[in-house]
Amino acid sequence: MPLQVLQPPPPAPRPSLAVSAAPTAASATPDVPAAPVLFAAPHRAMFLSGGIMLLAAFALWALEIGARAGVVPAPGWVLPPGWMHALLVLGGVFPFFILGFLFTAMPRWQGAPDLSLQQWLWPWRLLAAGWVLACVGPWLPGLLVAALVLVAAGWGACLRVMRGIAYNEHQDALHARTVWWALAGGGLALLAWLAFALGGGAVWARIAIGAGVWWFLVPVFFTVCHRMVPFFSSNVIAGYVMVRPRWALRLVVAASVVHGALVMAGLGGAAWIADAPAAAVALWLSYKWRPLPALRVPLLGMLHLGFAWFGIGLALFAVQGVAGALGQPMLALAPLHALGVGFFGSVLLAMVSRVTLGHSGRPLVADRLTWGLFIGLELVVLTRVAADLVPSAWSGALMLAAVLGWLTVFGAWAWRYLPAYWRARADGRPG
Repeated sequence: MPLQVLQPPPPAPRPSLAVSAAPTAASATPDVPAAPVLFAAPHRAMFLSGGIMLLAAFALWALEIGARAGVVPAPGWVLPPGWMHALLVLGGVFPFFILGFLFTAMPRWQGAPDLSLQQWLWPWRLLAAGWVLACVGPWLPGLLVAALVLVAAGWGACLRVMRGIAYNEHQDALHARTVWWALAGGGLALLAWLAFALGGGAVWARIAIGAGVWWFLVPVFFTVCHRMVPFFSSNVIAGYVMVRPRWALRLVVAASVVHGALVMAGLGGAAWIADAPAAAVALWLSYKWRPLPALRVPLLGMLHLGFAWFGIGLALFAVQGVAGALGQPMLALAPLHALGVGFFGSVLLAMVSRVTLGHSGRPLVADRLTWGLFIGLELVVLTRVAADLVPSAWSGALMLAAVLGWLTVFGAWAWRYLPAYWRARADGRPG
């Protein structure tokens, strides 16, 4: 498959992730010293932190899976390892990438100026400091409380900054405000994690995971895809008709909120009522967005393939719910991993790669390494989903293979992309 260059869109009032040539707040005033390159734009520090957090969180999880398989000694965590994994991934890994993207993109969605360094630097410092402490929290639960207090403070500061953007006077604020409310859902999840760390009991971990997945990550990822995938596709696919109905966004986000509320109330088995229509809409959108022509440009095709996992994951949740209601439990955690590893992981790799290339002054093209890593990630998804479907004698080996595959893919991705965050743009432009 030839690798074609996807040219950046020309300046236009439509949403774009192209970097403006206008000077930043720091560079506009001659007597203000220029910020270090790492802090020249919010996505740089946020994406770098997310990459490091991703590798750290999954290295810890690999130790746990390896210990279950008898390959390495038990890590000796004093908190339930599955919940710690959920905390580090849902609360620590994905938010850095989400905030890096939104701090860059949302002002442009809303016709607002780029964020200044002063607006986002301290929130980032609080988040980064908190998650550094949280990575050793599995062994020192008292430290985890302090870590989550720092993270919650940073999250509140981010919410304040983003609310000023989402609720400005821009006439079309549906996507920005939907994302802001999803960020508020993520804040609720953090407070639930804090209650759990303070000894509040298992119910708070369940609330934290339910809110983190269904009130935060699903609405954010779907809203961004709803806005950006058709837009990117319209710049590449000849004769493309943009399909982006507002009712679809409202329906899917509402279904996600209902699913999360049922999970938090201990009634997750009834969530198929919301999952089934949401799955139908997601699969319909995936078809209407024309994934086959998009595959001719791998950087775009990666987004389409990643989004396809959303409809698949919701369909699996619906099937699981109906089967459970009929007294035939099935699929175990396969729907969750189709959603988390497939949808979240694939879209993260695709979107962050795209933003990094565009904002480092390089051509918007997925080279052979990036495309190969994405294909490798899809194999990881299939392996992890299969681990929930095969007999238990095989499950452990597949889980270990999946987590090691994830670390291999994102380790190579980090080697390829993370240096861009502390290096100046290749085209000499600011940002």
